[in-house]
Amino acid sequence: MAEPGRNAPGGVVVPGFAPAYLPRMTNRPPIDAVLAELVEEFDLLGDWEGRIEYVIDLGKGLAPLPEADRIDVNKVSGCAAQVWLAVRRGDGRLQFLADSDSALSKGNIALLLKLYSDRTPEEILGFDARAALDRLGLPSALTRQRANGLNAMVGRIREAAALESAHP
Repeated sequence: MAEPGRNAPGGVVVPGFAPAYLPRMTNRPPIDAVLAELVEEFDLLGDWEGRIEYVIDLGKGLAPLPEADRIDVNKVSGCAAQVWLAVRRGDGRLQFLADSDSALSKGNIALLLKLYSDRTPEEILGFDARAALDRLGLPSALTRQRANGLNAMVGRIREAAALESAHP
């Protein structure tokens, strides 16, 4: 019998054992598919009251942010509320953890994490966030200050991806 992770005699690959050189596979759908799903959900909701309520509900589903990540360096400046965004790196991907003291800001960051978390820096940097958010119509439904905060959140996510891309 072949050892785990090795080919069996005759070049047959042992089922269930991937060679070490293969990249980690995720069940994560492509970022454009996640956006399409969000667009569909937003379209079904109709009016902006329902859409904002949906965004707030997304925030309620965020995993709790560890106290150790509630530090100044993780605060997103430019937001109307306090927003914390922590980055975890692993397997060439970025995972984001976040929280806010505002229900709407928490929902906005949850929506962004739905798009961006567990992605490679290349996926993040190759995605046009402004066009995506415009497609959802989210910035136009927010006050100018909230829209600026949303842009600041996207900026921090892209900044983390650019930094990781430059220094893997």
